[in-house]
Amino acid sequence: MRVGLVFPQTELGGDVGAVRAYAEAVDGLGFAHILAYDHVLGADPAVYPGWSGPYDVNTTFHEPFVMFGFLAGITAVELVTGVIIVPPRQTALVAKQAAEVDLLTNGRFRLGIGVGWNQVEYEALGRSCTARGRRADQQIQLLRRLWTEQSVTADIVDEHIRGAGLSPMPLQRPIPIWVGGNSTAAYRRVGTHADGWFPMMRP
Repeated sequence: MRVGLVFPQTELGGDVGAVRAYAEAVDGLGFAHILAYDHVLGADPAVYPGWSGPYDVNTTFHEPFVMFGFLAGITAVELVTGVIIVPPRQTALVAKQAAEVDLLTNGRFRLGIGVGWNQVEYEALGRSCTARGRRADQQIQLLRRLWTEQSVTADIVDEHIRGAGLSPMPLQRPIPIWVGGNSTAAYRRVGTHADGWFPMMRP
């Protein structure tokens, strides 16, 4: 059995020294991985009366890909996103960032993805929540192509790639993709497209 830990986003806040100390301690104690949650933006309850989300504008979330680039140089544990909200992001950029983390960790990276729920975050990133599940399904397939094919031509919801590819490629080809979620749609996505599953609360 391999046991890992969830990175304490809200507890450590913006203290870079604490981030480093935590990662080094996890590595030193022999844990297998560090899993980090993701949200780009939190909503301001003063602007959204009745806001009932479990996090808001005051809740700390480090950007996982950037933080993992830092942690790759100071730990030997597997780094896991749990989960990156992919539908509002550009798929090619996610593929590029994930490939870089995979290289920096020498293949010790697992990409956990989800579709999220925060309408405020979607709007700020220029995407609609509508059809986010269908978009995520297509993104999983496109991510794998970008990690394994030198030149990719593809059309998915709101994105078009013509004769383009990543360099350098990741070490894992493809990088393992795990899906987070507890809905029927998430279970279907796991069974159809994913390499593994995260049971999710509503972070």
